[in-house]
Amino acid sequence: MDSKTIMKDITDRAREAAVELAVMDAKSKNKVLLSMAEELDNSRDNIKKANETDIASAEKNGRNKAFLDRLKLDDKRIDGMCSMMRVVAGLKDPVGDVLEKTERPNGIVIEKVRVPIGVIGIIYEARPNVTADCVSLCIKSGNAVILRGGSDAVNSNKAVCRALKSASGGCGMADGAFILIEDTSRSLVEAMLESSDGIDLIMPRGGESLINEVASKSKIPVIKHYKGICHIFVDETADLDMAEKICMNAKVQRPGVCNAMETMLVHEKIADEFLPRIAGELKSAGVLIKGCPLTVEILDGAVEPAKDEDYGTEWLDLVLNVRVVHSPADAIAHINRFGSKHSDAIITEDRKNAEEFTGKVDSSAVYVNASTRFTDGGEFGKGAEIGISTDKLHARGPMGLEELCTYKYVVHGSGQIRE
Repeated sequence: MDSKTIMKDITDRAREAAVELAVMDAKSKNKVLLSMAEELDNSRDNIKKANETDIASAEKNGRNKAFLDRLKLDDKRIDGMCSMMRVVAGLKDPVGDVLEKTERPNGIVIEKVRVPIGVIGIIYEARPNVTADCVSLCIKSGNAVILRGGSDAVNSNKAVCRALKSASGGCGMADGAFILIEDTSRSLVEAMLESSDGIDLIMPRGGESLINEVASKSKIPVIKHYKGICHIFVDETADLDMAEKICMNAKVQRPGVCNAMETMLVHEKIADEFLPRIAGELKSAGVLIKGCPLTVEILDGAVEPAKDEDYGTEWLDLVLNVRVVHSPADAIAHINRFGSKHSDAIITEDRKNAEEFTGKVDSSAVYVNASTRFTDGGEFGKGAEIGISTDKLHARGPMGLEELCTYKYVVHGSGQIRE
């Protein structure tokens, strides 16, 4: 069969399952999720073995350290997947919530009711734990999901899905509730992006090139999980011990993820004191610093000069841009110019500066005195996220259960007609 025929079969199965999922009660959905968590736990040896095959192939292909970290599924990551599914099972089911209720003068009652979107398509790269995240959130929110992972993680994704299918099938869930496209050929992606009759929403998760390609070719609405060029601004009133701790966490705790800090902005009034102390810590952690001319001067040439294009680069590695700024307004202007509307933070003891920063920085998550590493569905109490939207419609930031729903109007009458 050609790609369009294959995709039509997949979307038909998903669409049929979505009708059933939309009216499945919370107790039944939770039962499936808990069964999945148990089966993932029981299948960990098979999952790790499949993942080792993908890791070996990625190493052979020269993939970097950050890539390998995203690809890896060890016991800790599998424990995290199981825990996530149990947490999602324990969250309130958003489907059916009445958001508004109005009675008109003619007696008609209009309810605005939260409902699933329908069929969600996910195109993602080498993060096989995303498979479990997306399946759990979509099932709980009553959506069917079509998953197309990258070729680097194909064996891991298959192993995870086998475990999930075994559990869901045992609970009587329709086979089309979640479908992994195992063929990683490009033609199937193109067919998927043209399936506007079968898929309601596309979410790409991966690098900038993937997201741009999906957004430019898709005939289906796209919510972009765009690159994470995250900033931390250390204000002149900052507690420097706090600032050092937060900046180190945001850069080195896990540099290969989208909520890691890529640029540190430092107020000129504290730069002479703060930069030398944190530069030593950063270098001890293996971080390459790219600095503005004043940063280079303060650190006595012990850093690389930053180019203008560096400030718009998502390094996803132990590389950090550093720039000295003259004021909070200067920092805000830099962030709004170079940022990706993901996550940005200010470290300050000045309430006015904090309010100016949170009000004027145009990002999906804005922090005061905390690490950008918290931009995550689990950390935000959503159990997991299907992506972090840097768009403004219809969802923004970590997308959990409520963001995977839309609404419909349910109108109750007693024989009214319009005159």
